[in-house]
Amino acid sequence: MSLIQKLSKYIPDVAGPSKKLGFNQKLKWTGITLLLYYILLHIPLYGLGQNALSQFKSLSTILGASFGSLISLGIGPIVTASIVLQLLSGSGILKIDLTKTEGRAAFQSMQKVFILLFVVFEAIVYVMMGGLAPAAGLAPGAYGFMQLMLIIQLIVGGYMIVLMDGVVQKWGFGSGVSLFIAAGVSREIFIAAFSPFPSPLNPDVPVGRIPYLVQALGTGDVTGAMAAIVAIVATVGVFALSVYGQSMKVEIPLSFGRIRGHGIRWPLKFMYTSNIPVILIAALMANIQLWGRLLESWGRPLLGTFQNGVAASGLVKWVDSPSIVLSLINKTMTSEMVLQALVYSFLLIIGSAFFSVLWVKTANMSAESQAKQILSSGMQIPGFRRDPRVLESILNRYIPGLTVMGGALVGLLAAFADLLGALSRGTGILLAVMIVYKLYEDISREHAMDLHPALRKMMGGDK
Repeated sequence: MSLIQKLSKYIPDVAGPSKKLGFNQKLKWTGITLLLYYILLHIPLYGLGQNALSQFKSLSTILGASFGSLISLGIGPIVTASIVLQLLSGSGILKIDLTKTEGRAAFQSMQKVFILLFVVFEAIVYVMMGGLAPAAGLAPGAYGFMQLMLIIQLIVGGYMIVLMDGVVQKWGFGSGVSLFIAAGVSREIFIAAFSPFPSPLNPDVPVGRIPYLVQALGTGDVTGAMAAIVAIVATVGVFALSVYGQSMKVEIPLSFGRIRGHGIRWPLKFMYTSNIPVILIAALMANIQLWGRLLESWGRPLLGTFQNGVAASGLVKWVDSPSIVLSLINKTMTSEMVLQALVYSFLLIIGSAFFSVLWVKTANMSAESQAKQILSSGMQIPGFRRDPRVLESILNRYIPGLTVMGGALVGLLAAFADLLGALSRGTGILLAVMIVYKLYEDISREHAMDLHPALRKMMGGDK
């Protein structure tokens, strides 16, 4: 453990501010990071020839990446390192006490080292397995040199994402992981909804569903119009259900021990772990598909095969969602597609609940941690002794259930949107909504007094 902590000191990191930042300063740094992210998104890799990962455009959105660009790795290394460490910690293999300052410091040091290792590892794998490869026909020496150039570019771009995530966490709002996902999904939804430009696959049809709906209604294309309407309605429905789910909560009455007659309500959200579980399970399923494609291109289809960019067999098929509604409209529904949809939904729901439980254990959100936090702020539940064990037993009535049910609901909503063929992947839409909603809550809670009066009123700061 001490060796890893020593190594982590040599890894570049972002220093935090020396004082609390105001709203305008956080907004500035968040905006700068977001602008830099969009710029990097459009810088192609120098020397790139074959881009076998371009067909996974929807998966790249979940990973906050653009395959073929400087940030082709996206948030993949960050999320993968987090998943591995959570599994090691949750299984007891990694014995770290996250309730203590030393334990949290050791965990963060391991996370820095693991993230860098995964940046290097994924960059090598993407290039050496043919996912992102130099142009064919080069001399052996030149081909090897261009492979090295691509790997170096991917490592630089991958660690830039890590540093940008640090900037947002310490100088901006929320986290870079969430910000990049929301930015990528918002961009994809906007293009899928409003773009009037022709589709590369069918030049006679616009990319945007709204222009396509207008065109379909004008030409009497009932099937096309129904498909466009379903996509739009599914997107709006997931937005509405996500916001409603975010607003559901259990409130525990608390009072100040030394001040009678004054109290507050401690909120426990139904979606207790927010969007973290679905980020982790979505990234894991996306990585399975990417690895499946890389292994197939390497001549070893251990995870399954693809046909015309669509998962056709093996594990990759069951972690991919079929478009059930479009199949019904086109009358191409089969029993195998129904089974695939059920398995996909099951994996998302169970996976989200599983990672929700792990996240509560590793992020100090357990009943024990919440009880200590409440008591340290001088509050207690009216009518009960000021004892952390008593408070913990009461919180245990709610937190385990909210953890599992909230995680499962997030997975269900994501599967619902994916199967209905929304304007973006259901996981992406759900994440974007939850990220923006949480950002709204954080700003309204922490910076209500810093906002312009009109903006403060809009965000609920003035009652």
